[in-house]
Amino acid sequence: MTTGIAMKILFVLSGATLVLLVLWEAFETIVFPHRVTRRFRLTRLFYRSTWIFWSRAVRRFVAGRRQETYLSFYGPISLLLLLIFWATGLIIGFGLVHWASGSPIKLPGEPVSLSTYLYLSGTTFFTLGLGDVVPHGPFGRGLTAFESGIGFGFLALVIGYLPALNQSFARREVSISLLDARAGSPPTAAEMLRRHARDRGMEALERLLHEWELWSAEVLETHLSYPVLAYFRSQHDNQSWLGSLTAILDTCTLATVCLESTCQRQAELTFAMARHAVVDLAAIFNCPPREPASDRLPQPEWAYLRTTLEAVGLKFRSNIDGQKLRELRRMYEPYINALSGYFGTSVPPWILRESRTDNWQMTAWGKSSGFKEGSPKDDRKHRHF
Repeated sequence: MTTGIAMKILFVLSGATLVLLVLWEAFETIVFPHRVTRRFRLTRLFYRSTWIFWSRAVRRFVAGRRQETYLSFYGPISLLLLLIFWATGLIIGFGLVHWASGSPIKLPGEPVSLSTYLYLSGTTFFTLGLGDVVPHGPFGRGLTAFESGIGFGFLALVIGYLPALNQSFARREVSISLLDARAGSPPTAAEMLRRHARDRGMEALERLLHEWELWSAEVLETHLSYPVLAYFRSQHDNQSWLGSLTAILDTCTLATVCLESTCQRQAELTFAMARHAVVDLAAIFNCPPREPASDRLPQPEWAYLRTTLEAVGLKFRSNIDGQKLRELRRMYEPYINALSGYFGTSVPPWILRESRTDNWQMTAWGKSSGFKEGSPKDDRKHRHF
């Protein structure tokens, strides 16, 4: 007898704990602004486990460029699965409390079991009001009314949550798309500087870096509040929020240490904000810094980059501080590399040796037929603004 009562109490506590845990998770994910922390969270465990499974399955069973397409499905699907996960947890939790507490219910002609209480919990949570299973007694009725209110509030939160996600994603992608004509596809620091080398380009570059300082701050805040946004991928395979951040950090590093330009101060400010975003997001997704397997800017690439930029009129300092250049790169490249490995996105180089057509110059018909829209003899000259 004592054992039976103890088991009932245990199930009641388990169900109540499950309900409170899911409610707190939903509150933290949707309502409460996040802080950078590494403590255990059920939602974070859900995303890490499902993302690892999804990404490994895609890399194993999908070949070529289709991998990026299937990886892009994860963000929207995981969001729907998370909502189902929460709803299932609440239904099971309330059902356990009903069942273990022995809440009397009216069910003519059928035996009452745990599945009956789970059915009652489900119809109550989704406010169906079918009336085929009716609770009796003050505790059962009160718990049913409380669960009905929770279900209604949960639906309201979801309705407000999805538009906020869509707006944040749209704002992020607008700036990434604008970077296409300013820094190439994929964006690189060398191409960004080359396209701003003439016609008062440094003034335009300063304004651009200021905009990306604000963009980096917004990405940090939105991705801390809604981490699922980091799994939403850009429409083009050669674009990503992480690749754009990398190109901006590379550009700021060159402008701060190597170039004689008027936007050094703005480059320093943008670098600070972009690096802040990268480091905090690496902490959120538990991606400890990892040095790249190979140097992103070896001496031959550095010489080629310098020659290319000097050819379009950019002036390099006569006494470049190589130690400072390496220190700035070490401040963000290990975090970029760790995030790149986790999300399965490629890190853009400092400079592309081969000429590539920008995304805005391409069409679906051009891609399918091999025709490059406006295909000039000198594509690099054509892409210069």
